[in-house]
Amino acid sequence: MRGESFWYPADDAAAADPDLSPRRPGSALTQHSEIPAARTGIERRERVTSAALIMLCQSMQALAFGGIALFLPLIRTELGLTFTEAGSLAAAATLVYAVMQLPSGYLADRVKPKRLFVVGLTGTNLLTLLFARLHTYWMLVANQAVTGFFRALVFAPGLLLMSALFPPRRRATALGLYIAGGFSSNIVLNSLGPVLVGPLGWRTLFTLFAAGGLTMVLVYSRLGSPGPEPADEHRSLREALQLFRYRAMWLIALIQYVRLAVVFGIAFWLPTYIVDGLGYSLQIAGLVVAIGGILTAVSNFVGGYVSDRLRNPLLVIGTAQVVLAMTAALLVHAHNLPALIVVVAVNAFFVQFYFGPLFAVPIEMFGPRTAGLASGFGNFFANVGGFTFTYTLGALKDATGSFAVGFYSLSVLCLVGLLGTVALSRVAPVDAMADSRPV
Repeated sequence: MRGESFWYPADDAAAADPDLSPRRPGSALTQHSEIPAARTGIERRERVTSAALIMLCQSMQALAFGGIALFLPLIRTELGLTFTEAGSLAAAATLVYAVMQLPSGYLADRVKPKRLFVVGLTGTNLLTLLFARLHTYWMLVANQAVTGFFRALVFAPGLLLMSALFPPRRRATALGLYIAGGFSSNIVLNSLGPVLVGPLGWRTLFTLFAAGGLTMVLVYSRLGSPGPEPADEHRSLREALQLFRYRAMWLIALIQYVRLAVVFGIAFWLPTYIVDGLGYSLQIAGLVVAIGGILTAVSNFVGGYVSDRLRNPLLVIGTAQVVLAMTAALLVHAHNLPALIVVVAVNAFFVQFYFGPLFAVPIEMFGPRTAGLASGFGNFFANVGGFTFTYTLGALKDATGSFAVGFYSLSVLCLVGLLGTVALSRVAPVDAMADSRPV
C-alpha cells in the first residue's frame, strides 16, 4: 500500500517546510517533528520514570471503564437494566468524550499538557469513586457523561507527553506504548476481578480503582517530567482548522471511526456475550478477556515498532483490518471454549495493533505544532464509532435476541476501513494536495 507515500522522511537532517501542508515524499520533518525531549537532554532515568508513570496513570483510569464492561452482567441484574440501557452507560461517556476531542486537542497545543493530563485524571478518578455510590440508572448515566468530559482531557495531552520522551523515528512506538498502559490494566482486572468481586462486590472494587488512580496522579504530578512547553507562536483556531481541508484527514477520520467501533463494540460486550450468549461463567469470561488483554497490551507496542521499522504504517493498518474483519465474523461461530479463545486472542492482538501507526500519520504529515488538534480530530471520529457500536450492539441484541448481527456489522465495517486505507495510500502528491479545495 505504498502508492505515492509521504509518510516517513528519508533524511532527518534536511530542512523542513514550515508551512502547514502535507510533506513531500522524502522531505524532512526536522523543524516540525523534532521531539522536545531529543533536544533538551532529559536524562534516561527521568524519561523511563516519566514513561512508566504515564502508563500507570493511564492503567488506573482505564480500570473503571473496563470494570463496567466486565461486571456489566452483575450491574445489569442489580439495577434491572435492559441490554439497551446497559449499553447507554458506555455510550454516554463515549459520546461526551468524542465531542470533547477537538477542544481537548486544541487546548493541548496551547496549554502545558501535563496540567491538562493531571486535571483530567483527577476528575475521572473522583467520578469513579462517586459511581460506586450511585444506585439510580439515570444518575449512573449522568456520572458517565461527566466522566467522558474529564477522560477527554487525558488522551491528547497524554499522547504529547509520551511522544516527547522518544525521538521522532520512534513516534509510532511511543504512541503504542502510551495506549498499552490502558490495556495492560485489563490483564489484572479480568484475571483478578471475577475472583475478588464475590467477597468484595463491584462497588468496593470501583472504590479501590479510584483510590489507586488518585494515588498515581499524585505521584506523577510530583515526579513526572514537566513535559513539552507550548509553542511560543500558536496558530489561531481558524488557521489550525485548515488541517481539515485535506482529504487525507477525512480518510484518517474514517479509519479512526472503524478502529474504536471494533475496539469498544467487542470489548464492552464480549463478557456479556460469553456469559449470557454462550452460557459460560463470569470467571471464564474474565479468563478469556484477560488473555485478550495480554495480547492487546503487547500488540500496541509491537504494532508501533513494526511500523517504525518498515516505515510503512499503511501496510500495518491495512493488514490489521483484514484480520479484524475475519475474526469479528468468526466470533459468531466460536461456541466451544478453545475456538473462542483462539478467535478472541487473534482479534485482541490486531484490534490495537495499528493504533500507533494511525496516530503517527497526521503528526508526520502536519507536524507537532498541531499534533493535539490533529489527534483530537481523529479521536473524535474514533469515539463516535465507539459510541455508535457500543449502543447499537446492545440494541441489536434486544431486537434480534442475538449478538450475531452486531458482530457481522463490525466485520463489514472493517472492510470499509480497509477501503479507506487503500484510498489513503493513493492520496494525491503533495503539490496537488496543497492546491486542493476542501472536501
